[in-house]
Amino acid sequence: MEGQRATKDTLDEKYETVSDGELWSTEEEARVRRQLDWRLIPLLTVLYLLCFTDRWVTGWLNARIQGMQQDLKLVGFRFNWALTAFYLTYFLVEIPSNILLKRIGPKIYIPALVIAFGIVSIGTAFVKNFQGLCVARAFLGIAEGGTMPGMAFFMSCFYKRGELLLRVAILASAASLAGAFGGLLATALSRIPKWGANGLEMHTWRNIFLFEGILTVGFGILGYFLMPESPGKCVFLSERQRWIAAERIRVEHKELTAERTELWHVKRGMFNINNIICCMGFLFCNVTVQSFSLFLPTILSALGWRATKAQLLTVPPYAVACCFTLYIARLSDRYRRRGLFVLVCAALTLTGYSILVSVNEPYIKYTAVFLAASGSFPLGPLFLSWGLNNAAGPSVRAVTGAYIVSLGQGGAILATWTYVPSDAPRYIRGHSINLGAQVGAALMGLLGILYARWENTLRDRGGRDNRLVGLTEEQVQKLGYRHPDFRYIE
Repeated sequence: MEGQRATKDTLDEKYETVSDGELWSTEEEARVRRQLDWRLIPLLTVLYLLCFTDRWVTGWLNARIQGMQQDLKLVGFRFNWALTAFYLTYFLVEIPSNILLKRIGPKIYIPALVIAFGIVSIGTAFVKNFQGLCVARAFLGIAEGGTMPGMAFFMSCFYKRGELLLRVAILASAASLAGAFGGLLATALSRIPKWGANGLEMHTWRNIFLFEGILTVGFGILGYFLMPESPGKCVFLSERQRWIAAERIRVEHKELTAERTELWHVKRGMFNINNIICCMGFLFCNVTVQSFSLFLPTILSALGWRATKAQLLTVPPYAVACCFTLYIARLSDRYRRRGLFVLVCAALTLTGYSILVSVNEPYIKYTAVFLAASGSFPLGPLFLSWGLNNAAGPSVRAVTGAYIVSLGQGGAILATWTYVPSDAPRYIRGHSINLGAQVGAALMGLLGILYARWENTLRDRGGRDNRLVGLTEEQVQKLGYRHPDFRYIE
């Protein structure tokens, strides 16, 4: 059925219709969705948790405050440069990575990425100097660059538009879980006594990278055996359920499910106004999410808490942010609104950073950290899902997911320079940059609402019907989000 607009008569020959005009029941579709959830969501969440933890144990400062800074002589801005090396390569590989994902297939490609960044993490345990750390971070960026956009695109091939955000939010919540999990893991692993041969001693921060990398490689290998190729090839579904899983996506997106990625797909993904808005929104929110994650232990240490206590105090804000992200995603999917919840979350984050800038009391500042985390972490899934929701055609969606995350890394590069040693202990400049970034995210949310509303109103009036004139059936299917019947989610 892929690549063809099947007629009802053809479908009736193979599958008995449930009722007049319906090819499957609501209950059947719900069962298919539940089975997809039980197989895909835990697997992808664990894999992304490991991805973010690999990145987090260095960039998120646990390794730094456990002795890395002294061992590798990370004086001045060296630590910031090491972080920047990661995001430069991360930024460059995302769109090519998603095109490769579509050609090679997720069953091989996504587990291969996981194994690759696990190997890099193991190698980081043996780094001897600042230059080696920069090289390791650059290779980690290459390995991890395609992970989030690849997984998000993969999920968009299995879930309808009104189902996607909650699943992407569960995936992205692995980032906040990595903050909580990483703090506990780093504390435990750093306490393992020194061991190993002369010149290759493993201790404190080196143990963190070594054991976390080994764990990642193991799960990457397991992922290959558990990852399905596409909705129509899920071995854990029956033949009819596989057909339902594939057909419901084809019908909703008005697209050819099997198509070769061409240059015009890339252009549509990159020059779509809605995607540009989501890119800028993701960039602004990424400034806050990444700087928060990169420097939270440093900020807490500056409030007077020692290394171990500062690490442990990073856990609760991430846990609260994870729960709030899932709650916002649930509401957003229920009401099929994205921009409104962007505005709510940006307002919450602005409140948190306003307190951080203006108050000196440590425990009040720590309370503000919860507000900043709860508001900022849902924004990434909101903007990414918004872009994927309003991009139809599998190749266009593949480019869209990578494009949004890729340009969003501009915010991550800026984030590595938001908190510098000379600004300690109040870090007014870093907090102020995050205030400005959240104002930008709110403006992008408002602009996205206005554009989607204008475009939908124009299509309701027949203003895009001219796109169908003179087209063949196959050409109509290639229109994707440009089809006059397609409606943007606000």
